[in-house]
This record gives sequence, C-alpha cells and structure tokens, in this order.
Amino acid sequence: MSLSDELAVRLRERESRGLLRRLRALEDVGPVVREGGRTFLNFSSNDYLGLASDPVLRTRLDEVGIVGASASRLIVGHLEEHERTEEALATFVGLPRALLFSSGYAANVGAIPALVGPGDLVLSDAWNHASLIDGCRLSRAHVEIYPHANVDALETLLRAHRGSARHALVVTDAIFSMDGDLAPLRALADLARRHDAWLYVDEAHSVGVRGPAGAGLCMELGVKPDVLLGTLGKAFGVAGAFVAGAPELREWLVNVARSFVFATGFPVALLPVIRAAVAAVAAADDRRNQLARHADRLRQALRELGLDVPGEAAIVPVVLGSNERALAVAGGLRDLGILGLAIRPPTVPPGTARLRLTPMATHTAAQVESVIEALRSFG
Repeated sequence: MSLSDELAVRLRERESRGLLRRLRALEDVGPVVREGGRTFLNFSSNDYLGLASDPVLRTRLDEVGIVGASASRLIVGHLEEHERTEEALATFVGLPRALLFSSGYAANVGAIPALVGPGDLVLSDAWNHASLIDGCRLSRAHVEIYPHANVDALETLLRAHRGSARHALVVTDAIFSMDGDLAPLRALADLARRHDAWLYVDEAHSVGVRGPAGAGLCMELGVKPDVLLGTLGKAFGVAGAFVAGAPELREWLVNVARSFVFATGFPVALLPVIRAAVAAVAAADDRRNQLARHADRLRQALRELGLDVPGEAAIVPVVLGSNERALAVAGGLRDLGILGLAIRPPTVPPGTARLRLTPMATHTAAQVESVIEALRSFG
C-alpha cells in the first residue's frame, strides 16, 4: 500500500471517531471574523485583550528596518533589539533576566531538558500542556505524574522519590488551558522549597491577564518560581515566548537549550511590536476587568442552564462528553454565526469533549449574551 493510500485509511478511521481536524482559513482576527464570505462572532481565540489587531502595535512593524535575524543568536543573529526586548520582558514579570524563544512549545521542549536529565526527578501535573509533557519526556529524567492540582499526592511522590534523585523539578501550568482552573502555586512553591526542588511555572494563559499590570498569576500570589515561562501570542497578541528567571538560568539556556541554540534568532521586525505590546498590556487594566466580567457572566449563565462549566479563568469550557455531541453543538453555534469550536481527545481526556469558549475584552456585553442565548436555544 502506498503512503497516500495508508494515510487515507487512517484519516477515514479518525473521522469515524469524530477526531478529524481541518484547518479553517479566516480573513482576519478579532472578536468578529470572516470565513468564506460569512461573518462570525469569534469565541475561540486566545487573543484575550484584543491586541492582535491593535493599530498601535501594527505601526511598530517598520521601526527597525530589519525583518529576520539571519542566523542563530550564538552566531550573528543576536542584535541589540533582542537585548532590549528581553530586558522589557524580565522587568514586566519582576525577574532578573529573560530569554526569547520562537514559541511556547519550543521554550518548554528546550528549557526542561536543559535543566534536568538522567538521574533527576520531574513531577508533572496530570493536566499539563502537551509542550510541558514533551519537555519532560525529552529530558530523560524520571517523570512522575501527580493527580491534577493534588498537593498531598505530590508530597507523597516527593517523599518516595526525592532521596534517590540528584535534582527535582516540579512542573505546572499556572492556568490550565482546557479547564480554566488555577494551579495551587503557593502550596507548590512551599512544597518545592521544603523538598529542595525547583519550581517551573508555565504562565501561557495567565501572563497579561492576571496579576498587577498583567504580570501573571505568580506575581498576583507572591510566588517567585525558579523558572517562569510566558507566551506572547495570546494576551500580547504577537508571537513567541520567553523564559525568565535568574541570570544564571538565562546563561545556561543560551548554552544548552537546543531549541534556542540551533534556531535562527527571533524575527527582528517583531521585537519593537513585542515591546509595544508589553507597554499596552501593562496599561490594560480596563481590558482585563472587561474580560473578567465577560467570563464571569458567561460561566454563571451557562451553569444556570445546567451545563458542566468548570474553572474560574477567562477560559470557559462547556464539557459535553462525547465527540459527537461536542461537534453537533459546535456546528449548531456555527449555523448561528458563532465560532465556539469543539475540543476533543487527545487534547482532553476521552469522554470529556467540550466547547472551549474564550471571550475577549473587545467583545461587547451583547455579543456575550448572544452566545448564552444560542446555547439556551439548544435546550
């Protein structure tokens, strides 16, 4: 059988289980988007503050007159623009130094294996993002998965395995991307300190949205992790990610993190845009408050409809169970001009397919109500 024929069989089998995904080409970004000539309310974006189409950010694209970095940063791809941007990011999250990566995925699969390896122990939350999971696997350290947000179970694992490990790393998301709930960061930090472990916190869905001036959940809770990851393609509306921490952390990653060492430097044209986004996020308390109001209204109303809506963040999941039901409801919303896409395994556990609704600060209250009314109409 040819490769094409084999893949066709696999695709049909995937479709029969309600797991086939297809790319959709949108004409724009924002609270309202167009696809194939139709207009849709967009409730599936991670552009929480609505900055991806902000005109102030767009004006910064031509500021440096350079597009690409031309080489890896350890050769000739490191520019003063990179230094300025990383200083701004470190200052924003209240840590000494930061290092840019091409994406949150690249940062996690580069940083975790750079910090731990064979003979070390990694303790990872069961609901961590795929990039954290893959980073843990690539490290070749001994990995223990603790039940989601269960501090007691984590302590039991630390007591059982910490003594035989050279180093230990506790890895967690700050806000979990599919359930919208918060990690018990204070308890995790205390536990890591008592067991001589390092704390690695992925703030992909919290930096820009939570904390003073949007500095993240760690800052909000007074937690200082050993490693903090933030992404720039969500609340910041741009692209890329950064890892922040001590000066020694940055220097070590520059030397050892393979997804940094062997990658062309971050595109220079985007660096002034990132700095403008940092300033915009820091000044966006009104947008953060609006986002919180939208999410609270949506979550409360959907719970009153009897729907299973966990979490407490700007992510509002509606757990529907089967893949078929999630696809049917998402299709019904689409017919009504609303993009609320179905999330299915392996992104979420089997039997927990859902809509993942994400309001934006730039939605109106009336647009939020229209989603509530649409779901109410389905009975």
